[in-house]
Amino acid sequence: MDEHPASREEFITIARVLGPQGRHGEVVVESHTDAPERFKAGMRLLALTDDGSQHELIIDRLWPHKGHLVLKLAAIDSISDAEMLSGCELQVRRSERAQLESGLTYISDLIGCAVFNAGQEIGKILDVRFGAGEAPLLIVKAGKRELEIPYAQAYLRSLDLDRRQVNMLLPEGLLELDAPLSEEEKQQQRRSPEAGVRSQKRPADY
Repeated sequence: MDEHPASREEFITIARVLGPQGRHGEVVVESHTDAPERFKAGMRLLALTDDGSQHELIIDRLWPHKGHLVLKLAAIDSISDAEMLSGCELQVRRSERAQLESGLTYISDLIGCAVFNAGQEIGKILDVRFGAGEAPLLIVKAGKRELEIPYAQAYLRSLDLDRRQVNMLLPEGLLELDAPLSEEEKQQQRRSPEAGVRSQKRPADY
């Protein structure tokens, strides 16, 4: 396996290795993308290890298994080889992400952006949560509070990814009604960093 220096800004995680699956080096992975069909034979991936190093891998073949994917990777031919990959994040370069249709934004591009309301900074986006509501919720760190702000077209004034800013005009009283998230809610809000999100009714598939 070829080793490369890791860069969190240059690469994006699309799956995580759960462990060995089979006797010939196969691994079962948890997909972190809304479109698992993007995984194909011949695809190159980078495995990010706990020490921050990356190793290049190539998919030989793959198949679905109990809601996950099983990958047979080139040069990974034994259970011990597969065990060495357990827990690794599988990444691709940001430049290799699929192009989104107009009006969609990658969740990973939103995370870390500053949110402004009527020109005043509220805080920075920690995550994006999807639930029963029409609009996804931006989870925003504002001082000691974590706010849930609907990412709705009606509230969005502009999105400047180069300046890492989301400019909104929120209804009066919306922020005062919000409350900090519980630990259970924080666990439930986990979402793929590669998913596409639209600033209105629903996220689109990647």
